[in-house]
Amino acid sequence: MDKAEREIRAWLDTFVIGLDLCPFARPLQHSDKLRICVSDARTDGELHRAFLGELDLLQTKSDVEIATTLLAFPHRLSEFDDFLGFLHESQKLIESAGLEGVIQLASFHPRYQFEGTEPDAAENYSNRSPYPILHLLREDMLTRSLQDFSQPELIPERNIAALDKIGAKALRSRWQKLFEQ
Repeated sequence: MDKAEREIRAWLDTFVIGLDLCPFARPLQHSDKLRICVSDARTDGELHRAFLGELDLLQTKSDVEIATTLLAFPHRLSEFDDFLGFLHESQKLIESAGLEGVIQLASFHPRYQFEGTEPDAAENYSNRSPYPILHLLREDMLTRSLQDFSQPELIPERNIAALDKIGAKALRSRWQKLFEQ
């Protein structure tokens, strides 16, 4: 396992699962069904090929084999605006492939910032990750998971409240301990 994958797993354990930001992540925490793909992409063409390759892989494998994929780009997309542009392009690729309603994207970035928030706001940590990451989710699995969860539409609000309670300073400290050693 390379450094990037170790850091992604540490982020999942400490932030996503440890802070209970995603109630659906824990069952996949140590499962082979969670695919973490660390891309070596350095050009736009390589970025698109990596994304399309993972999209194709999810279509050719069952959810028993691969439930979900985290596609990380440690060598590109370090600027948040560039990442948002690629996210938009990736969404368009899903639509043009006829996979809207089949695959859903979630996005994570080291400098994630929700519109209307300050860069160091605690709530931004709900989508901060050690590398730029696209999460390719199977919509049918997500729908099944949401059926067993009370008021899933409130997850973002619960996360904001939990992160605000911890506070930006404490979250930054946890982040630094985890990644800036």
